Amino acid sequence: MDKKQLQAMLASYGRSFIAAALAVWQTGEITDPKGIIAAGLAAVVPVAARALNPKDPAFGIVKAVLPEIEKQLESIVAESKKKKKK
Repeated sequence: MDKKQLQAMLASYGRSFIAAALAVWQTGEITDPKGIIAAGLAAVVPVAARALNPKDPAFGIVKAVLPEIEKQLESIVAESKKKKKK
C-alpha cells in the first residue's frame, strides 16, 4: 500500500467517525463521551471491513500484504525449528 492509498483510507475512517459522532452528539440525548465515541467507532467498522476485503479495489490491503506476512511467518517457523533442534 502506498502513501496515497493510506491517506485515502485514513481520511475515510476519519470522515465516518466524525459524521457518526456528530450525529449522535447533535441529538442531545447521548452526551456521554463514551456513547459518542462508541458511535464513531461503530461507523468505522464498515470502512475497516473494506480494508480486510482483498477484492476491494480501493482499500483491499490484505491481498497486497499477505505474501510478505507469509514470508515472515515461514522465516519465524524455520528459526523456531532450528532453535528447537539445538
